[in-house]
Amino acid sequence: MNNAVELKNVTKKFGNNTILSQINLTIPEGQIVGIIGKNGSGKSMLFKVISGLVRVSEGEVRVWDKEIGRNGSFPEDTGFLIERPGFLPHLSGIKNLQILADIQKRVDREQVQSTIRLVGLDPDMKRSFAKYSLGMKQKLGIAQALMEKPRLLVLDEPMNNLDEESIARTREILVDLNKKEGVTILMTSHDEQDIRTLCNSVYLIKDGTMTAK
Repeated sequence: MNNAVELKNVTKKFGNNTILSQINLTIPEGQIVGIIGKNGSGKSMLFKVISGLVRVSEGEVRVWDKEIGRNGSFPEDTGFLIERPGFLPHLSGIKNLQILADIQKRVDREQVQSTIRLVGLDPDMKRSFAKYSLGMKQKLGIAQALMEKPRLLVLDEPMNNLDEESIARTREILVDLNKKEGVTILMTSHDEQDIRTLCNSVYLIKDGTMTAK
């Protein structure tokens, strides 16, 4: 079995402030792994490091056996939702996603539309992103992470701002992706039920250090 993510002695510092300290983590392909911890514990920074958005101060990050962060390298076959989704405010949801899809040209408009429907949004809605509710913005962020059918999903609080029906739908989507398509998922959540029902293994981040639960 291949490893989706490998972190070896990863440390991230800003000046004298250590955000992550000697993090070691291996995520085998096909697993759902949960990361828990209080706000400010380092969860989002961990995901930014894995995504290549932030370079580590020490250690090594590998995704699908490719080193990340060196020479501006980013993970392949990976979808991300990190912190608040950001889109062009004056455009509709589907126009935002189509612009992103056109960069890699891995999916067509029909696939973008079906992904928007999957998360519970209407692809024909003309409303601009700026006028979306918080829940709708979150759904669009999830759709962006999913639309190119990645082998790995890195989701920071994917249930934020969703109502109960949408939370249940999102859980079903993640389970289906994992069980039917073998997608590896790394996620954070403040909801104990998300962690208990979805995750094969769980890690706690506290003061920048990680331990298995």
